[in-house]
Amino acid sequence: MTGARYPMLFQINTRVWVTELARTLGRPATLEDIPDAELDRLAGMGWDWVWLLSVWQTGLVGRQVSRVQPEWRREFEATLPDLAEEDIVGSGFAITGYTVSPALGGEAALARLRERLRTRGLRLMLDFVPNHTARDHPWVRGHPEYYVPGTAEQLAREPQNFCPVDLPGGPRVLAYGRDPYFPGWPDSLQLNYSEPSLQAAMAAELLRIAGQCDGVRCDMAMLILPEIFERTWGLRPPPFWPSAIAGVRARHPDFRFMAEVYWDLEWTLQQQGFDYTYDKRLYDRLRAQQARPVREHFYADAEFQRRSARFLENHDEPRAAAAFPPAVHRAAAVLTFLCPGLRFFHQGQCEGKRIRIPVHLARGPVEPPDASLQAFYAALLRCVADPLAREGEWQLLQCRPAWDGNWTWDGFICFAWHGAADRRLLVAVNYAGNQGQCYVRLPFEDLFGQPVRLQDRLSSAVYDRKGEELLLPGLYLDMPPWGCHVFEMTVRS
Repeated sequence: MTGARYPMLFQINTRVWVTELARTLGRPATLEDIPDAELDRLAGMGWDWVWLLSVWQTGLVGRQVSRVQPEWRREFEATLPDLAEEDIVGSGFAITGYTVSPALGGEAALARLRERLRTRGLRLMLDFVPNHTARDHPWVRGHPEYYVPGTAEQLAREPQNFCPVDLPGGPRVLAYGRDPYFPGWPDSLQLNYSEPSLQAAMAAELLRIAGQCDGVRCDMAMLILPEIFERTWGLRPPPFWPSAIAGVRARHPDFRFMAEVYWDLEWTLQQQGFDYTYDKRLYDRLRAQQARPVREHFYADAEFQRRSARFLENHDEPRAAAAFPPAVHRAAAVLTFLCPGLRFFHQGQCEGKRIRIPVHLARGPVEPPDASLQAFYAALLRCVADPLAREGEWQLLQCRPAWDGNWTWDGFICFAWHGAADRRLLVAVNYAGNQGQCYVRLPFEDLFGQPVRLQDRLSSAVYDRKGEELLLPGLYLDMPPWGCHVFEMTVRS
């Protein structure tokens, strides 16, 4: 399976999904109970990938830590005003083993679901958490050498980063899993990549996972890069990703790797074998609501952009409907999902849900859909799923002032897509809080002397223009704040 040049991915919070299904059925549910009609609906929306978040086994210790951490608890209560203890099942990233949770039906249920997805042309992505395990993972007692050790002095000085652990050979201090910029995660223990036997064990885990799905999203993948690991722990490990990825590809050539990555390390991980890397920089620039940095972001190397995972929300970020004002949300979505790369959508995003569900919870709040956003996303998804935007050639267009002193041109970001049978799309966004005007010169020289129709696929707007005007001086645009168009361009007979 090679898939589309610019594929579409849909992330689902599996435990919440199954809980909602159980409420509908009036009994406990597993992956076996997901209706064929729901899978048909997903396939009909155009997705290539379904990422099932949090299918792996978690443990009692992670659940208990989640229930007693005051800061986490406050977040859970804000998410679910009627929060019950059984809603808190522990973080899906505090994993005790890469076996499918029995509550979801176990590995047989996942295998059957994968096959049901495959028959509909959908590929399955799952989680791989390279940085840490749960505190009650079997390795803690069986292989304590797999973990970063600490000292009594470190425990006394940094109780947020270390914890005492009772082991068969006597008590020891081990490090919590962590990001170097934040306190440790108290439901996890840090794996030690300077230990060769740990690297071999994790490579074997990754190979085992690859037998159960078509791709993995690797949590905080940059944390185990040698330079980052050394900065955090004072230990310099050999690289893990190149050999581990090569080992999987030797057995599963079409397997795909997506990295959660920050700190401008995206290119580094692409070079080490990742097919796709998070594009948090684009997200942050869109949140800042300044057009020029967004436009300059698209000057990047074409191959780098192809391998960038573009998103407006995921399980870590705020809901887009809450983070962006409505008009800005629409403009940002057009730019995010109609540029090249992997188009990454989150469950509930297309319905305009506003409450982010923490990964520790198995239940989410009931939210009515936002009808206006739902209609917008339905139209946008039709554009994104179009073969032209999935397989075509993309080009960033140059905009220029509509007249001397016309500063508002700087708010415009315009793309062109072209493909087979002379099909063309023009994406035009005024990513600014003011009315704006510009000329955008189109790169389609064959339109000279032709009557051209521009039909907006996000609205009912239709414009007829002479082809030579689109080339010189260019298409004149006069758009409201945060206005956006996706024009299908056709030559009228």
